[in-house]
Formats: sequence, C-alpha cells, structure tokens
Amino acid sequence: MKSHKEVIIIGGGVIGLACAHYLLESGAGVRIIDKGLIGSGASYGNCGLLCFSDIIPLCSPGTVGHEIARTLKRTSPLYIKPSLDINQLVWLLKFALKCTESHKLKTAREKYEILNYSMGLFDSLLSLDGMKCDFEKKGMLTVFKNKKNFDAYQTTSAFLDAYHMGAERIEKKELLELEPALCDDIAGGWLNQTDWHLRPDMLMDSWRKQLARKGLIIEEYCNLIDFDIQDNSLAGVNTVKGRFKADYIVMATGAWTPLALRQLKLNLPVLPGKGYSITMERPGACPSHPLALYEKNMVVTPWKSGYRLGGTMEFSGYNDVLAPKRLSNLVSGATAFLKEPLGNPVIEQWSGLRPMAYDDLPVIDRAPSHENLMIATGHGMLGLTLATGTGKIVCDMIYDKTPEINIKPFGINRFR
Repeated sequence: MKSHKEVIIIGGGVIGLACAHYLLESGAGVRIIDKGLIGSGASYGNCGLLCFSDIIPLCSPGTVGHEIARTLKRTSPLYIKPSLDINQLVWLLKFALKCTESHKLKTAREKYEILNYSMGLFDSLLSLDGMKCDFEKKGMLTVFKNKKNFDAYQTTSAFLDAYHMGAERIEKKELLELEPALCDDIAGGWLNQTDWHLRPDMLMDSWRKQLARKGLIIEEYCNLIDFDIQDNSLAGVNTVKGRFKADYIVMATGAWTPLALRQLKLNLPVLPGKGYSITMERPGACPSHPLALYEKNMVVTPWKSGYRLGGTMEFSGYNDVLAPKRLSNLVSGATAFLKEPLGNPVIEQWSGLRPMAYDDLPVIDRAPSHENLMIATGHGMLGLTLATGTGKIVCDMIYDKTPEINIKPFGINRFR
C-alpha cells in the first residue's frame, strides 16, 4: 500500500475542510477545488448550530400528515414546487414510506453514534489555537407558544433521555427570567444542554487559514469538467485550471453531488433542500441562547458578533433565488416570539442548498464503480454538526483503517 497519498477534495464547504483536516494530519497531500470561494455555500449562511441531540429523523411517524395539515393552514415551513421531475417524485414517495416507527428507532440509533462521535472530535478541534468562531456551549432552547405542544414535547425529551440527551423543562415564569427577550405570551421551553453553537463563516475562515498553514492547496473558481478515467480507475480530474492527478478523490459537493457524478452514471437519491437566513446586528434585547421557535419551525442564533434568523425547507431545484415570502416568514416568525426580533442593520439575506437524502442519513462511502472515489454527502440539515465525524471516517477509509464507529448505515448500497 502506498504510504503517501495525494488526495483531491472536490467541494470547499465544511465537509471538504473536515476531510482535509484529518487527511493532512495523516500526512496526505491535499488539494481542494471549488467552483466558487471556499466556504461560500451552505457552510456559510447556516445558523451555526451543532445539534448533537438531533437523532430523531425527519422521516418519522406523522410527519407527512402534520406537514399537509400545516400546508393547508399556510403555516408550514415546507414548500415543494410542483414538478414532474421523476427524481423528486420518487424521493418524496420513498421519504413518505420511511415515516415509520421502526425506521425512527433504527435511524435514531445510527444517527446517535455518528453525532456523538462528531461531538468528541469537535471538542478537540475547537480547542485548537486560532479557531475563532464565537463558539459557545450554551445548549439549545426550544420555545413554545402553545401549551399543548409544550407539554407534548415531554415525549420527545423522554425518547432522548434513553441516549442521555434529554432536555430540561422550563416553565413560563422561569423561562422569562432566563430569556427576557421572549414575548410574555410564550407557554414554556425545553433546554437541551447537549447542543452548541458557533458562527459558521468565522469557522470556515479560521479553519481554512489553519489548513493552508499545514500545506493545503486551494483552487477557487475551479469548475470540474470531468474525471480522468484510466483503466476503470480515477487518475485525477480535468478542470478549467487544467488537469490534477490524485490517488484518491473525495466528492464533498453537498447538494450538487448527484450532478457532479453523472459522468460516472452513479445515481444518488439526494435532492437540494433550500434554506434561508437573515443576518443582522444584535438587537438591543437579544436572546442569550440559540432558540428553536417550535410552532414556526425556525431558529434564532445569537453570537457575540451578530444575530441570525434561519429556517424553511424548499424543494424547488437547483437555484439560489431568494423568495420574498420565505424571508418574510422568518421575520414574522421571530416577531411572534421575541420582543425585539430584528437587529439593525440587516447585513445579509441568504439562501443555500442542503443535500437531503430521503432516509435522513448521510452518504459516506466508496463509489461502487471506483475504489479510489470517496463520497461524502446527504447530511441534510446536519452538515456542520457531522463534519468532523465525516472527515475522520473518510480519512480512515482512504488509509484502509477500520473506522471507529459502524459506517454500514451510511453506505451507498442501502439505496439499491
């Protein structure tokens, strides 16, 4: 086995940087190529949550009926653009078929393992010098307007308790003392101390600089043209900047991965799920904890250096169009829960594409047709949270080491 390995990572988001981090630690030569700027995609404008307690899959019992009911009431954060795209129709059908109790229980166990693994790796990563990203371990506070919903969350917390990730129930009076920024008509909240938060754009900037000092080569605005295939193996890639050779190639292109793999005739059931965010200065009455506004299905993240509203799930294909309705929903949602929902000035309105697999599990595996092609995508809304675990698994597989957790649930063969 060749001891020194040259690796090309396609995609400069948080998954790409995580793969580069562990590969460089192992002595590999690493080059990242990206069609734009490093860290400019979904890794840039997300809400910066490290949701290690998010073990319950999106495809759970009751999800379909719940979202249909909310859509009819025009209160759903989900929007599916009508389309005859067969890939989208099949994906939606398979998602619906996964909304079972057995899938929920199985997937929760599998997600827990990689989430817990990623937590330990993140703890080590964020203790390194130079990783400046407004990182805090304050937990995640889920806030409720409706008393029935507040009480019903006890079932969710009890489920998480089995994994030592349960939340603390906080009654209205105590909650308003803890978070005076909240409106007086809230019903209560649940605080999960397992979760952390950081500012993702700052993380990407500091991480990139650290990796560059360790020898990472970065090629920005470097569109992939095709793969250089020789004797059924990938010898490298052809790009607008020329040909680059490699022993291994890692696809970390997020929602764009299915398009990038068309040449290899590898069909991955991953759809782009668009999310939105609004970034602004901290309001005068700013929450001290990240907030999940339950009835609005959105998030509020306060940082030392700023403030962000984020959420929604839009299936409308590959586009970065900002829909005014989605942005206004974020504003109205925050207004329903917070006394001072907006900061001034608004710095940026943003949208990005999440790579959504219908079973709500990532894809971390070798390509079936090419042993030296690694695929790391399908992380859904947990790309940031799962980055370290994914990067370490990819590195171990490239170096023919047995990963430290069971990776079978994340294999490509599960889609066959």
